[in-house]
Amino acid sequence: MTTTPDNAKATLHRYLREASDALVWKTEGLSERDLRLPRTPTGTTLLGLVKHAANIEAGYFGETFSRPLPALAGLEDVAAVDADPQADWVVGPEQSAAQVLELYARVRELADATIRELPLEAEGHVPWWGERGNPVTLHRILVHVTAELARHAGHADILRELIDESAGLRRNGTNLPGEDYDLAAYRQRLREIADRF
Repeated sequence: MTTTPDNAKATLHRYLREASDALVWKTEGLSERDLRLPRTPTGTTLLGLVKHAANIEAGYFGETFSRPLPALAGLEDVAAVDADPQADWVVGPEQSAAQVLELYARVRELADATIRELPLEAEGHVPWWGERGNPVTLHRILVHVTAELARHAGHADILRELIDESAGLRRNGTNLPGEDYDLAAYRQRLREIADRF
C-alpha cells in the first residue's frame, strides 16, 4: 500500500487516540482516592496523568496552531506552570475525577478537529520551545504528542497494576499471557536470575 498524506495522517491520528484511550481506560472503576494517591517517589497519580495529557493536547493542538480553545476549567495556563512546574499534574479537591475526564474528552475533541482540518504540512509555533525547533508542522506535533501520550499510558498501566493488578495494552487485547499462565512462577524465575548478580 502506498502511503499518502491522507492515510499517513489517519495512521498517526489513530495511534494518538489509541494511546489516549489506554490512558483513560486505566482510570475506569477506581475510587477518587485511588485515582489521586501518589504511587511513585515523584508523586505520579493516575488522575494527574490525565490532567497533564489534557494540557499537552490543548497546548500542542490548540495554541501551537493558533486555534484557541474555549476557556476550559481545569487547564493550567503558562503562568501557573512557570510558577510550579507540576501544576498541570495536580488535581485539587475542587475538581472531581469525572470533571477531569470530561475536560480531557473535550480537549480531545478539539485536538481531533485540528488534526482533521489541517494538512500534515500545516505550520505552527510552540511558544514554550522558544526558537528551538520552530516552526513545526502538524506532522511533527502528531509524532511528538503520540510519543508523549504513549509514554504516559505506560506509566498509567504500571500504576493501575500496582493498585489492583489490572494490566495490558488495551481493553480488548492486553498483549499479556492468558489466565492459565503461571505469573508467580515467572516472577520467581526472574528473581532467581536477578539473584545471580
